[in-house]
Amino acid sequence: MATHVQLNTSAKMPLVGLGTWKSPAGEVKAAVMAAIDAGYRHFDCAYAYLNESEIGEGIQQKIKEGVVKREDLFVVTKLWCTFHEKHLVKGACQKSLAKLKLDYLDLYLIHWPFGYKAGEELFPKDDKGMAIPSNSDLLQTWEAMEELVDCGLVKAIGFSNFNHEQIERVLNKPGLKHKPANVQIESHPYLTQEKLIKYCQSKGLAVTAYCPLGSPDRPWAKPGDPSLLDDPRIKEIAAKHNKTPAQVLLRFQIQRNVIVIPKSVTPQRIVENFQVFDFELTKEEMATILSFNRNWRICEMNVSKNLKEYPFHAEY
Repeated sequence: MATHVQLNTSAKMPLVGLGTWKSPAGEVKAAVMAAIDAGYRHFDCAYAYLNESEIGEGIQQKIKEGVVKREDLFVVTKLWCTFHEKHLVKGACQKSLAKLKLDYLDLYLIHWPFGYKAGEELFPKDDKGMAIPSNSDLLQTWEAMEELVDCGLVKAIGFSNFNHEQIERVLNKPGLKHKPANVQIESHPYLTQEKLIKYCQSKGLAVTAYCPLGSPDRPWAKPGDPSLLDDPRIKEIAAKHNKTPAQVLLRFQIQRNVIVIPKSVTPQRIVENFQVFDFELTKEEMATILSFNRNWRICEMNVSKNLKEYPFHAEY
């Protein structure tokens, strides 16, 4: 059973990675070390998660112990919105590399398609509480990303949270030097993203699903929100396979050739989330899970709804 997706750069990207969004700084180092011990080789990070230093410490510790070598790992991080101006991109990448204690990244993603006003604040806001944009241009930002590949800081580049029109714009860019290799999007049975995934895969872009378990620990969860892990229909499929609901949700994506990055800091769950290669969902079960779609989005990024590159006004 395949455990990797081959990127259009010919690199192999592991189908299961450890997500680190919302992993507290005091716990993420231990989580990374537990994950490496459990067999994980792919780590999904971001400048904006404010925990890259601890992730880097966990990785270094395991390299020092001789458990893994750098070339065994697939490390991803993301360019934050305040660094979209062309002259800021390289410095932002170097900041992340220094925190992660690495000399190259396997994959560097533009975190969101819009830029924010440059500066120390992660979320610069106006007096109405809405994001203040930068006057950066997506294609210019992409050129700066391409330069990172040329100078050896990153092996592959891509995006996160782009809609298909924005992806198309980059793919059709005159003089495109490096094709995007990966698109990271929110996806789970309540947001199946069939059109976008089909589009990306048809263009040779690998797809990663974030929030594959429905992000039960999101800070803005409200009582009455749908809960995937408690969905009786998912539980029923899980019981049939003698697996947990989380394992079914991850397996569902893997069978669509979609990479998953479940976040956990609990050693037992970190192990459990990796045990998804020893069973298979039937065609009927896959179709059933796809039918749960209700276009329910967890990460709407409402603070940026006012920006022209806000991605979620488009159908897909």
